[in-house]
Amino acid sequence: MRLAVLGAGAWGTALALSFAERHTVTLWTWQAEHAMAMRAAHENSAFLPGYPLPDTLAVTADLPATIASADLALVATPMAGLRQTAQQLAQSAPKLPFLWVCKGLEAGSGLLPHQVVASVHPAALCGALTGPSFADEVARGLPAAIALASADAAFADATALALHGPRLRLYANDDIVGAEVGGAVKNVMAIATGICDGLGLGLNARAALMTRGLAEITRFGVALGARVETFMGLAGMGDLILTCTGDLSRNRRVGLALAAGKSLADIQRDLGHVAEGVMTAREVARRAEPLGVDMPITATVRDVLDGNLTATAAVERLMNRNPRHE
Repeated sequence: MRLAVLGAGAWGTALALSFAERHTVTLWTWQAEHAMAMRAAHENSAFLPGYPLPDTLAVTADLPATIASADLALVATPMAGLRQTAQQLAQSAPKLPFLWVCKGLEAGSGLLPHQVVASVHPAALCGALTGPSFADEVARGLPAAIALASADAAFADATALALHGPRLRLYANDDIVGAEVGGAVKNVMAIATGICDGLGLGLNARAALMTRGLAEITRFGVALGARVETFMGLAGMGDLILTCTGDLSRNRRVGLALAAGKSLADIQRDLGHVAEGVMTAREVARRAEPLGVDMPITATVRDVLDGNLTATAAVERLMNRNPRHE
């Protein structure tokens, strides 16, 4: 299969490296200088240093040529770039099937990724690639399993089979809403868990927070039409566990830094990458309210990010809530 990976950040580069072992892959970046630097260094020094790019992996800044020769595109931009990329695909290659790997809700609209795509490319054959996976480990060839979710079950099955490999297992799923909600809101829970661990509250508190966080994710997803069982799988519980406990998680690192008293502006500058949970917390809290979905952890994380609550006060707020049935 000829794959076009659109976006040469850490995750796009890691997927390109993984799939290049079995497919013909072109890695596209929007910056010509970045493409030239990667070709010269034979690695993505800016976003995924230390992992050589094989000679079989083409690197380019020519989008029309990249998608013209592809059988499948993988959109590996941040959430903020999904709308524009889907528009470009609709205009230049309307019949090209594609997947996206970004996780979150669109800033301002509060739309999930598949809703963003549907608004600009309603005829697209498409889906989401999501689940517990750190770019660094995928690039190293360590075992991982992720979900490929699409409203078109046949497309999900066929594409998962085509991309499935010995070190990157793919599981097909037709609950696109559940898969995307799990991938989005777990980033908010990772910020909360980072705050918890940064304050030294212990493993009991972490376990409680993650468990109640999963309940929040599930309530929100079901209100949007997702299936409960999706949140027990890779796109739900699996991604939540990894992102909340793994120190490679950008969102967890945001929480740790907030607990240390750093400002959000300084944290984001020092991180050097997008932490999708920051914007997602605000959008999820805003979208949950008219649905009548109770999301106390999400609302508390939003208030900490907005500077309306300290990390210590956030813990006090959550622990002092009235008892209720689980």
